Amino acid sequence: MLHLRVLSALVGIPVIVLSAWYGSWVLWLLVFGLFLLSAREMAVILKGLNLNPSVWLIQVGGLIIFTSAYLYKDEYIGPTIILLLIANLLMMAFQYPDRGPLDTFGNLTALLYLGNFIFFYLTRGLENGFVWLLLLLTATWASDTFAYFVGRAFGKHKLAPLLSPKKTVEGAIGGVLGAALTALVFVQLVPGLPLWPVVLLGALIGLAALLGDLVESALKRQAGVKDSGNIIPGHGGMLDRFDSLLFTAPLVYYLVNLFII
Repeated sequence: MLHLRVLSALVGIPVIVLSAWYGSWVLWLLVFGLFLLSAREMAVILKGLNLNPSVWLIQVGGLIIFTSAYLYKDEYIGPTIILLLIANLLMMAFQYPDRGPLDTFGNLTALLYLGNFIFFYLTRGLENGFVWLLLLLTATWASDTFAYFVGRAFGKHKLAPLLSPKKTVEGAIGGVLGAALTALVFVQLVPGLPLWPVVLLGALIGLAALLGDLVESALKRQAGVKDSGNIIPGHGGMLDRFDSLLFTAPLVYYLVNLFII
């Protein structure tokens, strides 16, 4: 299994990093593609929760969010979300009883949750955006990697046994420290980055990565599925690989935008 994870990383990471380096429509297409694939996986999870999701409605809503971000950056995210909320509620009213309130709430949750993919694209548009996007990716991956190996080596205290029996407190601490260490390396390599704000950002990335992983674990456990999909050898589905990043991406975008640059 580990060799499949490594092989997938060797193929996937260069694609993501090159898209991040180029930015513009290339990165937009990549993250929108990730959104579309994840939406199909999320529909399976929602069905496991005995809901009646509308994949096309989630995907069309995602297209609206991504188009708004491509044209106007984050200027109209708020109005776009309000528009989609009203549209989904109206669809519920017109489709009732085939699609009830719980189905609609499931759709909206999926749309807003997966809509966080757009923050990869928005982060690239910041000043020194490629650096921040690279920090986001590497610190998140470092958090997952450190948590895994530290947990295996030293883990004794279960973190959330009902959600993820293999996660330990020691592994979680290792993940946060690994992300902070990655941020420290970035400060040393990239001139002009403020030391403590970036290291603190790294630690928060590690914490957010852990929370994102636990959220997806809760969704999958309640839905009775082990993996969200099988598209990535050794990892499972898109959500299995990007669950942490869906939490760390908006965190990095707003903290960097509001407090660092």
